[in-house]
Amino acid sequence: MSPVRAVWLVARRELRTRLRTRSFLIGTAVSIAVLIGFVLMQSTLFGGERVTRVGLSGQATGIARALAEEAASRGLDVEVSTVRDPASGESSIVDGDLDALVTGAPASLHVVVDESLDENLRRALNTLVQREVLRAQLASVEDLDPDEVLSTVADATVDVRALRAPDPTHDQRLAMALVIVALLYLSLLLYGTMVAQGVVEEKSSRVVEILLATVRPWELLAGKVLGLGLVGLAQLVVVGGAGTVLAVVTGVLTIPSAAVGTLLWGLLWYLLGYLFYATVFAAAGSLVSRQEETQSVLLPITSVLVLAFVLSFGLLTRAPNTTATAVLSVLPPFAPILMPGRIALSVSTTWQVVVAILLMLGSTAVLTWLSGRIYTGAVLRTGPRLNFRQALRRP
Repeated sequence: MSPVRAVWLVARRELRTRLRTRSFLIGTAVSIAVLIGFVLMQSTLFGGERVTRVGLSGQATGIARALAEEAASRGLDVEVSTVRDPASGESSIVDGDLDALVTGAPASLHVVVDESLDENLRRALNTLVQREVLRAQLASVEDLDPDEVLSTVADATVDVRALRAPDPTHDQRLAMALVIVALLYLSLLLYGTMVAQGVVEEKSSRVVEILLATVRPWELLAGKVLGLGLVGLAQLVVVGGAGTVLAVVTGVLTIPSAAVGTLLWGLLWYLLGYLFYATVFAAAGSLVSRQEETQSVLLPITSVLVLAFVLSFGLLTRAPNTTATAVLSVLPPFAPILMPGRIALSVSTTWQVVVAILLMLGSTAVLTWLSGRIYTGAVLRTGPRLNFRQALRRP
């Protein structure tokens, strides 16, 4: 039997077994129902107060305390910092480290933002400017004309300059990014765990001994990974496709091309992420002989996935443009979840995507070779849990 045919036979066995199970059908239906609920309710996926980071430069540093107090009175949490010069402040805005840069005298403030200025912050700054103008009017004129003073004060507002034109579709793109991040996280965790549990089940029931009489260990491993991966891909296509169609039909999403593009990128990153994690899950599962020990041996891998998910949610909602986010999005453990979210937000560059894919392919090749050795050395050994050094020694 050729290696390709052997791998396909194992993969087809997994496909037939998993696609017909009640858990797969129920899980797919529940996932679609949850996604439908999200689309129809248009609810936000995250909460908590957002801190607005404001940099003050030059004479504007004198309004630090007044700005914090005025913003707080409007329910806005402002973090004020001093910026040594406007050029570095604008760079911080581009990098996502600042939300606004304020310069100029207190009576004529100038504000630089990335796309748009938060309305509460605008009102707070306008109040400070008008207060300074009123103070100057009262100090410079003896015989005051009330109407003229009020008119002068009302006309005093901050001057706002945006570095980029506002993106009217930002909220929709953010929603798409968070949905694809959640779907990828759940898919990678679910099907990676299923790979490990399948390995343990076959090992504990001695079925693996029968299978290995027909196929080689690496063929069995490749077939299992391929079969479950196709099951996960099918479920992701069904759930993601249903959600995309519903969102476009109901008008929740007005950018269908971006929605389809997000789904296609999500499918690609699912394949890359699944291949990266699944072989590691399989190798970890081969180290134990009982299902009760599975969770403990998988904990380090699942912890990395949970960390990637939590970081992705936080970074995409608060700082998708920062250098730290860009670096994390190209690193293999985080790229399958974080990079598709940045692509949905249109903040990733072409070279970042290319580098992330190349790093994923290279690291997957290394992990596949290493996991294959561990699986081959451990899958036929029963008894106590093995460590990696024991598994790498051939029986």
